[in-house]
Amino acid sequence: MAKLVSAKDMLNKAREGKYAVGQFNINNLEWTKAILLTAQELNSPVILGVSEGAGKYMCGYTTIVGMVEGMLNELNITVPVALHLDHGSFEGAKACINAGFSSIMFDGSHYPIDENIAKTTELVNACNVLGISLEAEVGSIGGEEDGVVGAGECADPDECKSVADLGVTMLAAGIGNIHGKYPENWAGLSFDTLAAIKEKVGDMPLVLHGGTGIPAEMIKKAISLGVAKINVNTECQLAFAAATREYVEAGKDQQGKGFDPRKLLAPGFEAIKATVKEKMELFGSVNKA
Repeated sequence: MAKLVSAKDMLNKAREGKYAVGQFNINNLEWTKAILLTAQELNSPVILGVSEGAGKYMCGYTTIVGMVEGMLNELNITVPVALHLDHGSFEGAKACINAGFSSIMFDGSHYPIDENIAKTTELVNACNVLGISLEAEVGSIGGEEDGVVGAGECADPDECKSVADLGVTMLAAGIGNIHGKYPENWAGLSFDTLAAIKEKVGDMPLVLHGGTGIPAEMIKKAISLGVAKINVNTECQLAFAAATREYVEAGKDQQGKGFDPRKLLAPGFEAIKATVKEKMELFGSVNKA
């Protein structure tokens, strides 16, 4: 039986090998299947991300764990796969731990730093006992993520150190990155901030949120400075939507059995696979399983 794994080993290997593992957010069966099959075909480790909103949409965390574990076995997936709560609340983190997720992100970035530290500490203890990886966030990531809007702040390196020292597995630090599409006037990533954080936190694998739309050169530079996990969500959604639109606009849903959801959703499924492949190649995780 294939089992979900913590993200710890895959991210430590990525940091040492100067590549990054992609976290691809899932929204339904097609998404999950497309990402898992691509990871297997490219022999790449992978992290499946689930936001709390997507968790509700997919009928709760136990439903998701059942679906993912079923797929690992039915599709003969042998590469390392972590199932990760993305931007979790304290309650959401506990619910995912109970449901069988193998990795958790607790986003305490909107709390005063003392409260962020207290809540993170409690989760560090629980995750250590259970062998679950834990991601913490310092300095809010810009854009909108499940209703939380941040402007793309840069994290304070000293605050990053105090959270890293709690024993989390990986740290998401704001370096001017945002969720969703980047605006025309985006100033780019702050590599000075990233280098200062890296100096403070040492070997801690760093996480880059908002991977959609960051130029390839910036991605590669971020990886060289200690980023070992990069989150991608919007790009897969845009690719899926564009392929589905093309199918419908070409009238294919009105030809024969073209209305069958298995046919209707197939072009979008292939578009997700192509997007994930492109990202894994860019991140350098191909053949690193």
